[in-house]
Amino acid sequence: MVPLHWCMLWLLLPLSSRTQKLPTRDEELFQMQIRDKAFFHDSSVIPDGAEISSYLFRDTPKRYFFVVEEDNTPLSVTVTPCDAPLAWTLSLQELPEDASGEGSGDPEPLDQQKQQIINVEGTELFSYKGNDVEYFISSSSPSGLYQLELLSTEKDTHFKVYATTTPESDQPYPELPYDPRVDVTSLGCTTVTLAWKPSPTASLLKQPIQYCVVINKEHNFKSLCAVEAKLSADDAFMMAPKPGLDFSPFDFAHFGFASDASGKERSFLTKPSPKLGRHAYSRPKADIQKICIGNKNIFTVSDLKPDTQYYFDVFVANSNSNMSTAYVGTFARTKEEAKQKTVELKDGKVTDVFVKRKGAKFLRFAPVSSHQKVTFFIHSCLDAVQIQVRRDGKLLLSQNVEGIRQFQLRGKPKAKYLIRLKGNKKGASMLKILATTRPSKQSFPSLPEDTRIKAFDKLRTCSSATVAWLGTQERNKFCIYKKEVNDNYSEDQKKREQNQCLGPDTRKKSEKVLCKYFHSQNLQKAVTTETIKGLQPGKSYLLDVYVTGHGGHSVKYQSKVVKTRKFC
Repeated sequence: MVPLHWCMLWLLLPLSSRTQKLPTRDEELFQMQIRDKAFFHDSSVIPDGAEISSYLFRDTPKRYFFVVEEDNTPLSVTVTPCDAPLAWTLSLQELPEDASGEGSGDPEPLDQQKQQIINVEGTELFSYKGNDVEYFISSSSPSGLYQLELLSTEKDTHFKVYATTTPESDQPYPELPYDPRVDVTSLGCTTVTLAWKPSPTASLLKQPIQYCVVINKEHNFKSLCAVEAKLSADDAFMMAPKPGLDFSPFDFAHFGFASDASGKERSFLTKPSPKLGRHAYSRPKADIQKICIGNKNIFTVSDLKPDTQYYFDVFVANSNSNMSTAYVGTFARTKEEAKQKTVELKDGKVTDVFVKRKGAKFLRFAPVSSHQKVTFFIHSCLDAVQIQVRRDGKLLLSQNVEGIRQFQLRGKPKAKYLIRLKGNKKGASMLKILATTRPSKQSFPSLPEDTRIKAFDKLRTCSSATVAWLGTQERNKFCIYKKEVNDNYSEDQKKREQNQCLGPDTRKKSEKVLCKYFHSQNLQKAVTTETIKGLQPGKSYLLDVYVTGHGGHSVKYQSKVVKTRKFC
């Protein structure tokens, strides 16, 4: 029988020396050899105790070999398909007696020796076809040369293989708990809360682990490798190696895998594993998202769509080996959003609308008579709001509105208009809206671009303050109000006062200073000043200016706080 070391050497392409040792667990130099990429260059050898990543071309089988040196040796082989089902077979090879070329004067060529071994039919030990992570485990295996043959019939794909003769002590893959299911503990319109039992690898073996949650709309995944293949499907660095190119399972740079200085494989999706407890988000692609959350075993997925089915997978990854195990995934459909009541708009009447933060409101306008044009007046009281207008299902308008805006759209006989108002992320929105087919007089007053009130510091006295504000070319009514406030009047209080939709009718009569009409055809001169008298020395006052249009609708300028002099 030919020594196993020599048989393995016949399977390698020319190396620096035929006396170089194979990477077996009994070799003292195993760790050094595993770091030496040149040793495995274009190699068909699976090193003992290290995971390899490689590539398969469709309908082109690939063979790997693994040495077991002694009888009654434990053996474990794990094959992880990434993005396509695999057919793989593990067999024990019978080696030919004359494979060494002994007994003849000239040794046989290396390629011929290699072909002799490969052509010998071995004893099949295990076979599998599918996309599950599958294992072959034997507590007592005979010595010999083991062959692993893999085939992909669907498409070019990549995969991972791990083989070891010390499965009890290695334990590179994190263990699953006795109940490996992922449970849905809470379900909402846009959120789903997941929980799972912790891995014994962390609780019992005290090894560092982290959990990664994967969300998508298509199906559950069997491995993190499959997830990463899906996430990186469009990336250039996942291009397959060209046929005939010399590459090694450890030469990851040939097909996009980065390696650190020690030769240890890195994740090809993200940067090196983040610290435990810190969220790490990968770039979402193809409606799939991977979120690594540290060692927590409860997680709430947010920003989902209502009434939509999602698939949820959890993977536990060993932070040292970067190898992972899949929990049993689950799926759930988010709750349907409560149907919103559509508000009917009446022609020429102002309607108050409140929109929740990130919420939406629907309004309907159905003119009774035929019309050539329809005009929408929008007054956003606080932050900006998005408006969409559809006529009989066709989108006519989509814009963000801040302050007062007017939109005029072409009409159509018997047309119906659907208005969608969407709030922003900062907070709730309040607005006033008017729809009309007869805009004879503008219901909302025209405003200048700058609605600030300017206070003149040099004109302050102990009992008065002088202010100015801009007007427009349209003659409008302006009313100014004052209110005493504390010296520590906060920005939050000021923000509450900034609701531009609150009219002068909400103010006390004692706060009213005066009302006046003014305008100017020359916008450069459309400025008015006013001196507020009867103030107390050293006190702070909140000043507000309201402008009222022909339709009676009022708009408030930006509030201004002034303080009188304490000593005069």
